Amino acid sequence: MSSHSTVKRLGILFPLLIIYLLFNLPYAVEAQDEKSVTNVGAIIDVDSRIGKQQKAAMEIAAENFNNQSETDELILHFRDSGRDPFVAAYAAEHLIKEEKVQVIIGMETWQEAVTVADVVKNKNLSDDQVVPVISFAAPTITPPLIQRLWPFLIRMGSDVAAQMACIGDIVSAYYWKRVVVVYEDDGYGGGIGRLALLSETLRDVGAKIEHRIVLPRISESTDPYWDEVEKQFKLSNVQSRTFIVLQSSLPTLTGLFKVAKKMGLVGVDSAWIITESIASLLDPQGNHDMEGTLGIKTYYDRNTTTYASFQKEFRTKYSDNSKPGIYALRAYDIISIITQAISKMDTKTTNTSLQESLAEMLSDNYKGLSGKMQLKGGEVLQDSPRFRIINIVDGKTDKELNIWTPGFGFSKSLVKVSGTYRSSDDVGDVTWPGNITLRPSKGWAMPTVEKKMKIAIPIQNNPFITVLGENRYDGFCIQLFNMVVGNLSHLYSLPHEFHEFNGNFSDLIELVNDKTYDAIVGDITVLVERIDKVEFTQPYLESGLTMIIPDISAEEETWMFMKPFTWQMWVVTGVILIYTTLIVWFLEVPSSPDLKGSLKSQIAFATWFTFSSLFFAHREKVYSNLTRIVFIVWLFVVLILSSSYTANLSSMLTIQRLSSNVTDIEMLRRTNSLVGCDNDSFVRNYLENVLNFNRDAIKVIDSSYNPEEIRQKNLSAVFLELPYAQVFMDKHKGYTLTQPTYNFGGFSFVFQKGSPITRDFSKIILDLLENGEMRNLQNHWLTPHNRPTNTTSDMPESLSLKSFWGLFVISGTTSTFCFVIALTIWLKKLYHQEASQGI
Repeated sequence: MSSHSTVKRLGILFPLLIIYLLFNLPYAVEAQDEKSVTNVGAIIDVDSRIGKQQKAAMEIAAENFNNQSETDELILHFRDSGRDPFVAAYAAEHLIKEEKVQVIIGMETWQEAVTVADVVKNKNLSDDQVVPVISFAAPTITPPLIQRLWPFLIRMGSDVAAQMACIGDIVSAYYWKRVVVVYEDDGYGGGIGRLALLSETLRDVGAKIEHRIVLPRISESTDPYWDEVEKQFKLSNVQSRTFIVLQSSLPTLTGLFKVAKKMGLVGVDSAWIITESIASLLDPQGNHDMEGTLGIKTYYDRNTTTYASFQKEFRTKYSDNSKPGIYALRAYDIISIITQAISKMDTKTTNTSLQESLAEMLSDNYKGLSGKMQLKGGEVLQDSPRFRIINIVDGKTDKELNIWTPGFGFSKSLVKVSGTYRSSDDVGDVTWPGNITLRPSKGWAMPTVEKKMKIAIPIQNNPFITVLGENRYDGFCIQLFNMVVGNLSHLYSLPHEFHEFNGNFSDLIELVNDKTYDAIVGDITVLVERIDKVEFTQPYLESGLTMIIPDISAEEETWMFMKPFTWQMWVVTGVILIYTTLIVWFLEVPSSPDLKGSLKSQIAFATWFTFSSLFFAHREKVYSNLTRIVFIVWLFVVLILSSSYTANLSSMLTIQRLSSNVTDIEMLRRTNSLVGCDNDSFVRNYLENVLNFNRDAIKVIDSSYNPEEIRQKNLSAVFLELPYAQVFMDKHKGYTLTQPTYNFGGFSFVFQKGSPITRDFSKIILDLLENGEMRNLQNHWLTPHNRPTNTTSDMPESLSLKSFWGLFVISGTTSTFCFVIALTIWLKKLYHQEASQGI
């Protein structure tokens, strides 16, 4: 009975035991195998190409970790921000509150990163509850207090400053001087920082931003705002065709190039450059509207086994089977860093927050798929930013050009980046818009048959430009222009039309500056105040201020022998001669037998004796020792005077003498003489403001430089620039030309500021100067008579009294001294005679 009841009881308990085990055994196994879960929030633009790649890369990294780790599990919680900061902020708050995430990653724009950081800052109640934020974006210009505001924020963005430097080197490599900047207005001023950096970089390479186009954010190609965009691209007064797109969403970018291509701005001699954030948005199959565009992408090593393994997984997971970009690699690296930080926390005995573990992981040179990186000041810095230049050809983005590195420039491979000097390589074999490969794009609105270059030619009635008839011109400048254009014909054509201009050159320069004319072909002087307004070619002729002065008249030549001495010098010389004659007569009278006749014959003899000594032709005997002393000093004076006279007269007769009253500019200014110049305001202002001539003394003469006009206006000198003076001297006789005392920049052609044609013209002009063709052209047009030019610089002046006064004093003093001695002896003898007679 009891055994039967026991069996019956067991029969009842056994099913209950089975039921209990069935219900509790899974929980026991689960408790045994339970993993530590880390929730990671990812805020990305899910619909963009960058966002899709980031999502795929993060999932691969998380799956790899979860499959390998027995103790930890990483769960990703994705949220779509659509690049909207407010949506990103809401997503962050939801992730922290609902999903209990321990770290938030993502945010492609700095505006998103800032708003998310503010949300997290308000949620971080204590150090133990800190939620690190890792952003894919970084500020263009880092604020100084950013670490104090958001100490938990780690920035892992592209180096925008390095990108701008790379763009600056591209601009410099092709000698573009003006660019047009295009960027999308995100509503938060995100493009301003990039614009400031680009402007500074361009200034360093001698270029500048000519125009800015700010695009509204557009969601689709049918957006009505495109009409406004098209209006902005009507660049009637902008010559640059170098476009730099700093930031844009894909829909805006697609519509932008459709409009640009429709307006002919993506064609021959245009150039387009896009930044990395835009290049990463593009589909590998590309966009045919962007043909020839240059882009920038961060260079990373694709020859490692780690990258090969990741790429294989990525192509399997990502829908379009394309290669992963830098944003995908960084997303993978971030998850890898987080998982390694989690694993490191498990091995430590002390409590360490995820924020501290992440900082520790990045404090050393961490090497991921995107390269070596290190955390410094809250920013993850790449070991050295390197960019690969890409070229969109046939609508595809897979044509890779050279690599750019800071301080070294462009290089075909990283192997060459080893020296301290900048590379001589350029961007690479670029296919430019319009499928141009033989020459670089000019990045400029080059003239066409429909829109010819408007060239101003100053009409001055001189050999530089002559008018043959209606729209027919010739002359030195026209022939030189045609030679240069002919030499450039193998590169490009220059359809042009000439426009006559009558006025001063300063006004003409302003008309090129305000883009009324494209260029000036003429005799334009390079001046410092003009350089900031226009571009000058290499000077084709030297220029300097010269002085043309009429030669001496026949009447003046008659009295040329008097010119070596001034009139004061002649007077004093005569006085000394007479005085010496009287002294000689007085000293020789007592002892010379030749002085025993009448007073008249004595004076005549003494005069002849003294005068003949001027030519060292005296033969008479000297009896008095005092006379000999006087005579020795007098002969010394005669030697000095005759030598000086002969030397100065020889100089005057050998070198063509200037006008009797003109020796230099100082004399003209001092005597307020009338001087002439042409109607170029520059020369007149130079005479008045630099050389300090009186305004009333400056007379304007016609550019034909007629000698009759110079005589009628009684001009003592005419001031002309050297080339004009050479033309004048080749045509007319009877004038003397001084060497240029004040040099200028030379004669050049003029183009608009930033025009690439200027450099091409300069190269051809230099070649013409070096091979002698310029000299032949100059001889043919400017100096056809090949007449020798009477040129002088510092002509000898008449010798004045101040050069010889010491000599005259010695002579006069000696004569007077001997006279006093002789007089004393004579008086003494006379006294003794009278005394003896008195006795």
